Amino acid sequence: MTAVKDYLDERQEKLEFFTKAITNAHGKNHPEVFDVRDEYVKLQLALDAKDNLDDNFAELRQTTNNYAIPNDVCPVFEATYHMLETADAINAQA
Repeated sequence: MTAVKDYLDERQEKLEFFTKAITNAHGKNHPEVFDVRDEYVKLQLALDAKDNLDDNFAELRQTTNNYAIPNDVCPVFEATYHMLETADAINAQA
């Protein structure tokens, strides 16, 4: 869990901003981003509580269709999904 915690801690400010930003920019066409934002907040709480993160990442995979990036989104949306997918992969290796 240390590796995924380090990864997410290093990107916490960016992910905090990006998950909010994509709800504003893409929420109308991609309402799932509101769930992504909520699930990111839950992930952070679980991380702080030192809980197992497997369920959190399972929810994110389901919500994002395995981090599939729609064709009509901005680079911030894409970066958000890439960071979450990388954190998921790090968690899976632990």
